[in-house]
Amino acid sequence: MATEGGGKEMNEIKTQFTTREGLYKLLPHSEYSRPNRVPFNSQGSNPVRVSFVNLNDQSGNGDRLCFNVGRELYFYIYKGVRKAADLSKPIDKRIYKGTQPTCHDFNHLTATAESVSLLVGFSAGQVQLIDPIKKETSKLFNEERLIDKSRVTCVKWVPGSESLFLVAHSSGNMYLYNVEHTCGTTAPHYQLLKQGESFAVHTCKSKSTRNPLLKWTVGEGALNEFAFSPDGKFLACVSQDGFLRVFNFDSVELHGTMKSYFGGLLCVCWSPDGKYIVTGGEDDLVTVWSFVDCRVIARGHGHKSWVSVVAFDPYTTSVEEGDPMEFSGSDEDFQDLLHFGRDRANSTQSRLSKRNSTDSRPVSVTYRFGSVGQDTQLCLWDLTEDILFPHQPLSRARTHTNVMNATSPPAGSNGNSVTTPGNCAPPPLPRSNSLPHSAVSNAGSKSSVMDGAIASGVSKFATLSLHDRKERHHEKDHKRNHSMGHISSKSSDKLNLVTKTKTDPAKTLGTPLCPRMEDVPLLEPLICKKIAHERLTVLIFLEDCIVTACQEGFICTWGRPGKVPAEHFCRQEDRMPGVLQDQN
Repeated sequence: MATEGGGKEMNEIKTQFTTREGLYKLLPHSEYSRPNRVPFNSQGSNPVRVSFVNLNDQSGNGDRLCFNVGRELYFYIYKGVRKAADLSKPIDKRIYKGTQPTCHDFNHLTATAESVSLLVGFSAGQVQLIDPIKKETSKLFNEERLIDKSRVTCVKWVPGSESLFLVAHSSGNMYLYNVEHTCGTTAPHYQLLKQGESFAVHTCKSKSTRNPLLKWTVGEGALNEFAFSPDGKFLACVSQDGFLRVFNFDSVELHGTMKSYFGGLLCVCWSPDGKYIVTGGEDDLVTVWSFVDCRVIARGHGHKSWVSVVAFDPYTTSVEEGDPMEFSGSDEDFQDLLHFGRDRANSTQSRLSKRNSTDSRPVSVTYRFGSVGQDTQLCLWDLTEDILFPHQPLSRARTHTNVMNATSPPAGSNGNSVTTPGNCAPPPLPRSNSLPHSAVSNAGSKSSVMDGAIASGVSKFATLSLHDRKERHHEKDHKRNHSMGHISSKSSDKLNLVTKTKTDPAKTLGTPLCPRMEDVPLLEPLICKKIAHERLTVLIFLEDCIVTACQEGFICTWGRPGKVPAEHFCRQEDRMPGVLQDQN
C-alpha cells in the first residue's frame, strides 16, 4: 500500500495532491474556524459538522456555511475559492449551556436571502429550529426529553417538504416530526402501524395530531446516520450493529440489507443516480453496495482507522456515451497518476486493458467518491466499469480503480438481470421493485401502509407535497468487541414488538449479506493523504472545491483543478509550520 512506508514524511500534513483531473490545492485563506483561530480542545466533544445552503440571491455570493465546535454554533458567508474568509463577522453565533450541538441541516427548499430554516440536533436529545439570518429561534422539539433522552445522531429535512424532518438518536430510535405540530406535555403513546424483519413503525396515539408523527424501532443499536436517495423515495440507514438497511420510504418496507465485515457502520451515502450506496465504519473499510442487485460489489481499503464520512463527488462522477475520454492522456501522465507501487510497465498495460474493455461498450461509467477517517486521512476512490459490470472478466491489471483479489467474481454475480433486487440477502424480506430512477412512474401506486397511517390519525400530512412522507428507522444491534463505547441503552418505552433474533456474525460471513474479503474486488484509493492533525469529521464535494473539517474546528477548502484564482497559489507555506508541499 502506498500509505505505508515510514519516515517523517508520512506524518507531514499534505496541502495538495494530484489526480487525473489535475492539482487540488489547499487554500489557507479560505479556512473557516472560530474567530480566534485557536485549535479547539476536542477531548470528549461531539464531532464537528458542516452544513451548506445557497440562498439564491442576486449577489452571486449566496453560499452560507454552518458548523458546530464544542458548545458553539457558527453561521458564516462562505466565500469558497473566490475570497478569503472573514472570521470576524459571523452572521450568527450561539453558545449553548448544558448541551452541545451534534448535527444540523438547512431546508434548501425554503431558503431565501431574508430567511433560512436550520435544524440543530443536540447531545441531550432536543432539536431546535432556528433562523440564523433573522437571528430567531422559532421552535424547540423534544424540549422536556419526553420523546427520547439520548443524543441526536442525525437530523435531515424530508426531501421536497417544507415542514417534515427526520431525527435519529443513539437510542436506535428515529422520529418523524412536523414543524407545525407541538410535542405535547406528556410522553407520547404509540400504536403499531407496520412490523417487519427487525423493525417496527408506530404512529403517535393522540386525540389531536402531535409530534412525533412516526417512530421507527429497529433492533437495539445506535442509529449512526441515515441518507435519502437522490429522489427521496428510499432511505439508507447504518447502525452500530454493523447493518446497512435500505427502506422504501413510501411503503415502509425493507428493500435490502448488508452487514459490515466487523464492527459498527458509521456513515452512508448514495451515488448521484441512486444505483449504489457506499458505507464506512469500524472495519476501516469503505463498502460499495448495489441498490439494484442488493449485494456488495466491492470493498475499499486505504484507511488505518475508523471511516467517519463517505461522500460521492457528483462533479467528477461521469456516465458518458461514446469513446470514454475520461481516460485519455499520455502514458507518462497516466503512469504518474497510478499509486501504491505499480510499476510503469504494468501501469501502461492497465490503461490499455481498460480502454480495450470499454471501446466496444457505448457507455463509459466512472463514479468518484471520497472518504475521511479518524486516521486523519483523505482517500479518493474511482468505481469503474470493471467493478460495475462483474459479468465481464476481471483483468489483473486495473486502471485508476486498482482491484486486488480479482480472480474471484463478486458474490452473487450469476449474470442475473440487474432489475431483480429480490436476489439479495438470504432471508426473504419484503422489497419494492421500484428503483430510484423509475420511482416517478410508481408514484401513484402507494402502499396500503400509507393509507393505514392516514386512517390512524396522521391524515394531516397527506395534504402536504408528494415527498412529505413518513418513516422512521433503526437497526438491529449486535454487541461486538469493536463496538463504540457510547451505545446508549434502549429507549425506556419498551414495546417488545421487534423481532429479537440476533444474527450470528460467524453465520453471516461468507453470505451475500457479508461476503468474504476474497469474494469481492478490493479497491485501492487513487490518493490517500494525511491532511489534518486531528480526526476528520467532514467531507463535502462542491462544484469548485472540496471541503473537509477536523475535530480541532478547522474547515478547509481544497480548490479543484482550474478553479482557483492565481493569487491563491502564493504563500502556501503560511498554512502552518512543518507542512509538506506534496505533489502526489
